[in-house]
Amino acid sequence: MESAQEQVRDVIDRLQRPIPDLSTLLSLLSSPLDCLGLLPPQYRRYNRAPLPDGSVNVQKHLPLLQRALLEHIAPTWDTSLAEEKAKLLLEQHFCPDSFSFASPVTGDVVLIAYSTITSQPPTSYAIHILTRLTKEYPVDRLHSAVFTRKSQDRPSTAMLSWEDCVRCVVMIPAKVANAIAGHTEIPLALEHGTYFNNVCARSECLIASLSTKPTKDAIPSVSYLLAKLVNMGLFPATPPVSRSQPSFFMTTLSAIRARLASDDVMSYSNFWSSIFLGLPSSLVLQSILTSLLASLTPLKRPTSDAPFERALVKRDALVLNGITGYLTPENAELWESACAIVIGKDWDIGHARIFVCWMCSASRSGRVNEQALDTFLQTISETWSSSEHIKHSFLSRHQYITSLLLIAVSYLPPSSPSIQSLAFSPTFISGIGVYVAHLDPSVRRCGMLAAEVVAQRSGKKLDFGDWEGDDSGKPWAREIRKLLAARDVDADFLTLEADVGGAVHIEEIATPGVLQPPVPPRATTNEPTSGYDSDDSITGYASPPSSRSASPTPSELAEIEKDPTLNVGVKKISRPVYLVQLGELLRSTGGQKSSEDPHDADRVEMALNCAEELIRKKKGYGTELDENAVNLVYGLLSLQDNYDLDDFEAKRQSALNALIACCPKRAAPALIEEFFKNQYSTTQRYVALNALALGAREMASLPIPASKVPLERISFPSKKLPGSLHQKYLTAGEQNTIPLIMDSISDKAIKRGREATSDKVPEIVRERRLRVQKSPGIVEVSSPRTAKKAPTQKLTPFTEVATEFFIAPLINRFWLFLRDEQTREERTAHLEGRQRYHGAGTGLILNPLVLAQFLRTLAILVHASQNAPEWLAVVAPEALELAVTIGTRPVSHTETDDDQEDDQSGGQQGKEASVLTSALELTLIVLDGCLELDGGRVIGLEHTSLLLGAGEWAGGVFSQLEKGVKVQGGGGIHETKLRRAAAGVLLKVDDLTSRWRRSMLDTR
Repeated sequence: MESAQEQVRDVIDRLQRPIPDLSTLLSLLSSPLDCLGLLPPQYRRYNRAPLPDGSVNVQKHLPLLQRALLEHIAPTWDTSLAEEKAKLLLEQHFCPDSFSFASPVTGDVVLIAYSTITSQPPTSYAIHILTRLTKEYPVDRLHSAVFTRKSQDRPSTAMLSWEDCVRCVVMIPAKVANAIAGHTEIPLALEHGTYFNNVCARSECLIASLSTKPTKDAIPSVSYLLAKLVNMGLFPATPPVSRSQPSFFMTTLSAIRARLASDDVMSYSNFWSSIFLGLPSSLVLQSILTSLLASLTPLKRPTSDAPFERALVKRDALVLNGITGYLTPENAELWESACAIVIGKDWDIGHARIFVCWMCSASRSGRVNEQALDTFLQTISETWSSSEHIKHSFLSRHQYITSLLLIAVSYLPPSSPSIQSLAFSPTFISGIGVYVAHLDPSVRRCGMLAAEVVAQRSGKKLDFGDWEGDDSGKPWAREIRKLLAARDVDADFLTLEADVGGAVHIEEIATPGVLQPPVPPRATTNEPTSGYDSDDSITGYASPPSSRSASPTPSELAEIEKDPTLNVGVKKISRPVYLVQLGELLRSTGGQKSSEDPHDADRVEMALNCAEELIRKKKGYGTELDENAVNLVYGLLSLQDNYDLDDFEAKRQSALNALIACCPKRAAPALIEEFFKNQYSTTQRYVALNALALGAREMASLPIPASKVPLERISFPSKKLPGSLHQKYLTAGEQNTIPLIMDSISDKAIKRGREATSDKVPEIVRERRLRVQKSPGIVEVSSPRTAKKAPTQKLTPFTEVATEFFIAPLINRFWLFLRDEQTREERTAHLEGRQRYHGAGTGLILNPLVLAQFLRTLAILVHASQNAPEWLAVVAPEALELAVTIGTRPVSHTETDDDQEDDQSGGQQGKEASVLTSALELTLIVLDGCLELDGGRVIGLEHTSLLLGAGEWAGGVFSQLEKGVKVQGGGGIHETKLRRAAAGVLLKVDDLTSRWRRSMLDTR
């Protein structure tokens, strides 16, 4: 037996470690299920290493097994299991299928699954399991599982297990909502309102099933469940107004009413009354009673004396009797709670009729409990005669309490001792005096009506007169007198059934003309046309067979490739489930391969297809992503499209973006270090810069601009190029992502400066005030349920990692690289031709194409990190110094040589227009951020010379452009952007210096 226990522990340990292949995983999943008797027949073939019978201890081993599956197997292998159609094998460990209901172990598995899933933040797979559990194993089945499993144990143990189970059940919606946090849509079954309404419905089913076979644990367990639902707000004091507000009785009252109308009603009613007597506290009892009374359907005509309305009142009163039992003063707690709710809250007159019929223990035959009615009448009289009530209550409450008193009086026989005692009660008589002295005539008539009715019922004569008219509550008084002519308790249910049956009207709906008999079709004949037909002279002939066979279609080629008889012995590439496997696919080991090994193109294609999904899936699951992030950076960046794979660049870019966003502390420094190595091409450097920029904006929750390529270019291939080449060159335009983002950021910065400047001009301010803004047009808004949101993961805020892992390494590493490159150039400056080293050669970092992209990327990072605490003191001055240095000083001998040649030929600047524009835009972003954060105080007072230098540089560039001096690489849109960026920097510097000029002069 000890060896069997070791085998089970070994299975759990292996599930917690990386698993080599899918067949091993299926074997590990099958063996525990087979030992428990829960393995579906179609999966028995996977159980290659069965466990001994009875080796799996449910209480000891199953929690560890479920936790291992949730933390290690589900996040990694769910896609592979779905492709193998073996996902049910994993779910069987949490939610056994319908064929396993009869198994005694099923209840234990489900109870432990509830406990395991709710003990930790739920993942997407755990939410999927919870959705199945709530549908297939609701609260009534859980109750059966607890008390069936614990039938041999002590009752206290079973009750403790039930309390734990109820706590797990009621916490599920909150846990799911907190885990999703608005990023995706909550499953409908787990939404707060839908979930708890379902719990309420299944709780009523539990009560119905327990009432047929009551046990000693039935009442305490149900009472605890209802008390927990009271704490969760499922017994509201008022009817809910929205779907998200659950209510126990609004959900179950129709089912309760139907059960109370059946033949076997005694056991169900007695069980409900026992529950009310066994509730743990009076507060819980009052909450349930209040919600029950508020859930009653209000009468459309509260003061109507029609037989149908009286039958409705009697029906609701009998439902209350069936739930709470017959109320008597002997059940002190229930009686006092009911009286406090009926008299203490504000209800309408329709409810007052139901309450009196209920409090007098009315029966179907019309019999009432006069003793209970007498006690209830005394309680009402005390409230009705209270001077505080008469002086400070609203008219609606006066009418409600008076109606309650008079309806209770009408249920007693005339001149009964209770009425005589009320008529001669000093409290009642003094109350009438206070009412008559009231200043409000409507309130005064409540006291006068009560006095007249009580006097008449006791055999006396009293008439205040003046009851005709439509003012001062007179219509209400006449309706009450008419209502008191008969008792609701004497209503006949046949009237209710006849009225409901007669109200049903069947209307035949048919389209006009459908009922008419169809017209029989006419037989038509086609007569041959006489005369000459030109088609008669056309005769077919056989075309000569072609010497070439038809080319196979793409679908036929795909079928040929999948043909197993043509790929005998070639290993199929399995989908990677661990990041180590992904790295092995990306970085081929090289060397001689056997004929059975798959082609490198297939390996790279599989890796790119799974890279982004796998990286994002591993976010937040242990340290696997941190351990493999650097290796994946090397593998993805060094890839070359040697096999002309579809969407190669897009998939690699998406994988690197995900890597930067999900693991910034490891991936970003490694990618920056690789960027400054000379072994990469321009395309690879663009990929690295794009990943840094887009990953940073994703962490900062900033939008990424959509593609500006027209739809026509995507839909229709080029007329000059084949479709594949057209798509290849079309996707090459994705390198414009960073310039597009940079344009958007600089536009906003310039507009802010323009608005700040325009506020100082009175004419512009007046024009703005007079401008009439057009109202927005009507736009179609999609429903929140139909619009699917992309799942968003909880990423590290960019402000926490921006300076340490992005901006500082990028700037520092650039200075080191620039120093080394200039040193190499100086060492070969005396040489000629190819022997001379050029740091700005094609594909190198100091080349204008790459250098401009580098500056744009840095500007995007600086903009995204603007709210970092060290931005003003560290990021802004360092970035500004870099921009001014690159814009004013040559970074390579190539620029110096170009300057000399231009001076001789007459006048272009040595700096490329793209580099100048990017440097000025970086300066613009820094100055705009300084103005927005502290009004430019730190940059203006602590880095005055740097600020003034930036202004002098921008002014020089702008003045040269105004004079018509040409810039290398300029013209067209480039010259426009350069002129705009220089003007924007000038405005920002002028704004800063005008604010802090006095302090600047003082510090100098």
